[in-house]
Amino acid sequence: MSTFFSETVWLCLAVTVVLGGIALCNVGKSPGQAGRKVVWLAGLWGGAYLLLSLSLSWSLVLCLLSCFLLYTYLSGQELLPVDQKAVLITGGDSGFGHALSKYLDELGFTVFVGVLDEKGSGAEDLRRICSKRLSVLQMDITDPRQIKDAHSKVVEKVQNRGLWALVNNAGILGLPADGELIPMTGYKKCMAVNFFGAVEVTKAFLPLLRKSKGRLVNISSMAGGVPMEKLAAYSASKAALTMFSAVMRQELSKWGVKVSVIQPGGFRTNIAGTSEVWSKHEKDILDHLTSDVQEDYGQDYILQQRNYLKLINTKANADMSPVLLDVRHAVSAKSPFAFYAPGAMAYSLLCLVSFSPTGVFDYFSKKLCNIGGGMPRALRRPN
Repeated sequence: MSTFFSETVWLCLAVTVVLGGIALCNVGKSPGQAGRKVVWLAGLWGGAYLLLSLSLSWSLVLCLLSCFLLYTYLSGQELLPVDQKAVLITGGDSGFGHALSKYLDELGFTVFVGVLDEKGSGAEDLRRICSKRLSVLQMDITDPRQIKDAHSKVVEKVQNRGLWALVNNAGILGLPADGELIPMTGYKKCMAVNFFGAVEVTKAFLPLLRKSKGRLVNISSMAGGVPMEKLAAYSASKAALTMFSAVMRQELSKWGVKVSVIQPGGFRTNIAGTSEVWSKHEKDILDHLTSDVQEDYGQDYILQQRNYLKLINTKANADMSPVLLDVRHAVSAKSPFAFYAPGAMAYSLLCLVSFSPTGVFDYFSKKLCNIGGGMPRALRRPN
């Protein structure tokens, strides 16, 4: 019996070493969240071992099971070859779309980039820096005619190969302010660009995605799942996009199309706009407020809303690589994730709002996301 037990232990140890070695070798090949999940799983099993103080035999069984799970998991995270796969990215003038276009072009993808202005500096920069595989397309996603024209150009180039991936990235921040201060035009504009525009593009290019059994990747926002002050219009539109992605993931699975949604945290893009743009926003807000609302809030409080722009520009992360790596994983992995949350605190805040009581979340939200701005005039009046 002891001989059999000894041989079993050594066999488990050998298999553990082999599977563990293969798993560790594959960790570095999985960009984005894959590596982080491996570390999380390893830490979970390590904590279980310390907590349970297992015997040698059970420890080996636990390690064997861990390595088997890691091996199975990472085999699905293996990246598919580029092999001239075609990817369409919207919102390539600046920000995530611009950086992602360059990144996927460097990896060897055939990239189509939809831009708001094909003669603008962003489009010219892409033409100058990227390879001949990249094509810049004039595509305002709120204009059905431009979407149709872009579709024709993509079909002409990909022909029977289909379109491997569509990355819906175009979006606007809208009017950062208290929800009551944002005019309905601000809500409608956010929905038109951040949600309905993505839906229009998706519907136009879905036949090409079905043909290739490819990927649909929607870049939403952490704000689409985490309530954040001053972002009522933006958050509502991004929440709609997140739910749209979840439903499409279920409906398109029968066609072999995999759907992912990216919910980035705070990254420094051009979405916050400039002081000149915000001046126009302020005028728009003041022109649409009723006299009683303007009296209760006070013009000084309204003008202080632009402090949110400064907060975004100073606190946001300038390194977009976490987002780029996650999009690459969503586009290239054999088994991409349904949800990605790149960026500091993004995943933690999404978990906090999902699992904690509302009062707990509101308390920590005010502590972590305090944006200042003072108090409305009516609340400053003495009793």
